[in-house]
Amino acid sequence: MALIKSIRGFTPQFGKDCYLADNATIIGDVVMGHQCSVWFNAVVRGDVHRIRIGNKVNIQDGAVIHCTYQTAPTTIGNNVSIAHKAIVHGCTIADNVLIGMNAIVMDNAQIGSNSIIAAGAVVLENTVVEPGSVWAGIPARKVKDISQELTHDLLERISNNYVKYSGWYRDENQG
Repeated sequence: MALIKSIRGFTPQFGKDCYLADNATIIGDVVMGHQCSVWFNAVVRGDVHRIRIGNKVNIQDGAVIHCTYQTAPTTIGNNVSIAHKAIVHGCTIADNVLIGMNAIVMDNAQIGSNSIIAAGAVVLENTVVEPGSVWAGIPARKVKDISQELTHDLLERISNNYVKYSGWYRDENQG
């Protein structure tokens, strides 16, 4: 069973049909929407500020979601995929975004809708990623625009897949 821990008077809250892997950790001031998933070894740590997560968000294996004490909360929109070992820290991520494997998004960055942050990218503090763009590198820079339709379709597919994968684990554990 996932570690769900209250701290400083805050207890994580979850929407309907969420999946939390056995060794996922969710702490403190975290509010998660419907059909979300937090996978193996992922940490969502709302101990020093609030974390708000929309619907159909998947936080994959080893990812870390955190914030900065009293200055930088974390907000994640709908249909967002946070890939394996990514770090999302004190930033705002709009709807329909992919944060690639091992990517880092730092304090006060704003990631626009229908955007992709490439694997291994480092989005520095206060960076504004405009909607419909792909960013890569260290530090991350815009590499191209991408159609909102293409990005939306891709990210909707990934979000739906993770809802399906979550069902496999729930079904297996009920049998």
